[in-house]
Amino acid sequence: MSFFTVEERERIQSHILDLARADERVVAGAIVGSRANGGGDRWSDLDLTFGLADGVRPVDVLDDWTRDLRESFRPAHLFDLPFRAILYRVFLFPGNLQVDVSCAPAAQWGAHSPKFELLFGAATQQPHVSPPDEREVFGYAAHHLVRARISIERGRLLEAEYLLREARDQALALACLRAELPALHGRGLDRLPAEPRSRAEETLVREISAWELLRALGATVEMLLSVARADQVAELEADLRGLTAPLAP
Repeated sequence: MSFFTVEERERIQSHILDLARADERVVAGAIVGSRANGGGDRWSDLDLTFGLADGVRPVDVLDDWTRDLRESFRPAHLFDLPFRAILYRVFLFPGNLQVDVSCAPAAQWGAHSPKFELLFGAATQQPHVSPPDEREVFGYAAHHLVRARISIERGRLLEAEYLLREARDQALALACLRAELPALHGRGLDRLPAEPRSRAEETLVREISAWELLRALGATVEMLLSVARADQVAELEADLRGLTAPLAP
């Protein structure tokens, strides 16, 4: 498998920063994400963000830069993601380098997390992104577990497996929140204590059969109950454990 080199990543970063500094519509720029403030490693992707002058639409800037980047590097444009006033454009460059380029009006542009390194211009104070709400994460996990059992009863086994994976992900996110680790996108999972990591392994589905799915459902219920707060467990423990009742012959 071919992966990008650090030198290639630096060359692409320099090219995008040159585009930004030469564009009169751009008034500020920053590195965000893992590589901000000297962080990241050899595998880190590239995440650059830019503040724009009044009246400039982020999509217009990103469309112009996309044409330039395609001529110079031939990246694939994967998708666009709006968040608050920011528009993120996600590219995959040759060598499997992910590059996220985002823009927002300068008045609504700044640090949304501590991982922000200002390169030029000025940033405005922005509210930081809050971690997920524990009650909501628990609620999603419980919902997915109920729907998974119903899918098993209906004989929709691939659907059940999908729902179990969703429930597992929410239970692991809750474990991260309880351990004060990052809960989004799996970023805190490898730092979890040994017990939730061991329980997570038991939730993996080993084959697509009703009996195996029911076993994995039971393991996921136990993992969720082990990481939830006492008040959450008290409300739903009996109902969730009831989901693991044997299948009818």
